[in-house]
Amino acid sequence: MTTSAEPGLPTARVLTVAGSDSGGGAGIQADLKTMMAHGVHGMSVLTAVTAQNSLGVQGWWPLPAEAVSGQFRSVVDDIGVDAVKTGMLGTVEVVELVAGLLATLPEGTPVVVDPVCASKHGDPLVAPEAVAAMRELLLPRATVVTPNLGEAVLLSGLAEDATPAELAQALLGTGAGWALVKGGHRVGPPTDLLLSAAPGSVPLTFTAERADNAHTHGTGCTLASAIASRLALGQEMAVAVAGAKDYTTGGIRTGFALGAGIGPVDHLWQLRGAVPGV
Repeated sequence: MTTSAEPGLPTARVLTVAGSDSGGGAGIQADLKTMMAHGVHGMSVLTAVTAQNSLGVQGWWPLPAEAVSGQFRSVVDDIGVDAVKTGMLGTVEVVELVAGLLATLPEGTPVVVDPVCASKHGDPLVAPEAVAAMRELLLPRATVVTPNLGEAVLLSGLAEDATPAELAQALLGTGAGWALVKGGHRVGPPTDLLLSAAPGSVPLTFTAERADNAHTHGTGCTLASAIASRLALGQEMAVAVAGAKDYTTGGIRTGFALGAGIGPVDHLWQLRGAVPGV
């Protein structure tokens, strides 16, 4: 993979702006593991702290706006970024703040928006009033937005029986450059639909065999972070999405039990057996 990092740097720099998962399966923790697996340098801006395990989310607490802004400026102004991924933002205030911070990035910096609205268990991770702010302020900053079907319905305002293509088109109407509507919650092989806002674009679909494995915690975070990592390394969007889909599918296939509930995807599945002791 070619890199878009500055000359002399050993790798690309990718920043995740998201919440912390104390159980380590999703959020900031999943993002950084994914970035490491892709050979990029991962950096983080925490927006919230969750009490979370394999059984669900027991509570979450947003960080003050000045803490979010301070982390962002500290990283971007010194280290710089080649791509940004956003995840759980939680509140209207943080959504508005992050949208403004993204506007200060150098033109052309890829931004992958994973519009996290709920956990794997259905626990809400965003204030209801923040959804409108995501639609109006955050999505116009997105190079690509990566909702699951439920999130796509919520953000688009369309009916639940809308097709993935209709949902993607509605999301592009917010100003996003690309929309990737994930189909993992539908019956049958999990198929994701990718559509560009460019005139005359046709949908691309990415399908994988459904793994017989219930341990899928962190799937959305992992996919979005993999896309961001690959864009930072210079891949075109369709190539980045295809590679990220393959990586995530492998992680789902080898996801493992952890705790009494749903375990995480395996972010190091490609290294199993390749490194002694791993």
